[in-house]
Amino acid sequence: MNVLYRPAMRSTTPEKDTRSAILATGQQIMSRKGFSAVGLTEILGGAGVPKGSFYHYFGSKDAFGEAMLEAYFEEYLGELDIILAKPGLTGAERLMLYFANWRESQGAFDCQGRCLAVKLGAEVSDLSEPMRLALKAGTNGIIARLTTMIEVGIADGSLVLPDAPEDVAASLYHQWLGASVMVKIVRTHDPFETTLQSTRRMLGIMR
Repeated sequence: MNVLYRPAMRSTTPEKDTRSAILATGQQIMSRKGFSAVGLTEILGGAGVPKGSFYHYFGSKDAFGEAMLEAYFEEYLGELDIILAKPGLTGAERLMLYFANWRESQGAFDCQGRCLAVKLGAEVSDLSEPMRLALKAGTNGIIARLTTMIEVGIADGSLVLPDAPEDVAASLYHQWLGASVMVKIVRTHDPFETTLQSTRRMLGIMR
């Protein structure tokens, strides 16, 4: 299971299909090129949608970016919820499954739509307040779910931590987000290996 990216579900309603196609195409292209470098013509051409149709669905490029981020995080958080609901796992095992999936899905240097938050985070936060808020809401949702996994681990005895679960969850997410940026810079997986070891130490998981 790839927790970090799953193509958007296609609706049976043609209008929603068209909107979803625009969002999915924009996500794939912008994950490679960034937000500012991509024009609407490239997105609509890739989606096979007439240019005049764009403003039927989105009021501006910024509004499109906001909707794209919201759709991305909706899928991402849905995958996290699957891990939370997966039977037979301790809290510690759920956390390590999440980070194993992160390392696998972000390991490709060409993200192909899988690392939108990593690619766009710094750029769009300076360009658009609605997009910044969409990123904030999405990342807060991830940290909240990691907090729940840690709380489950404390309850089932698989984790013993001196710090508040929400603080540990935020610290872990920040470390992995930084590692994803470094992987893009150094073009090796070494930052993930270092961060995985740090994660195990923080959680007291030595095996």
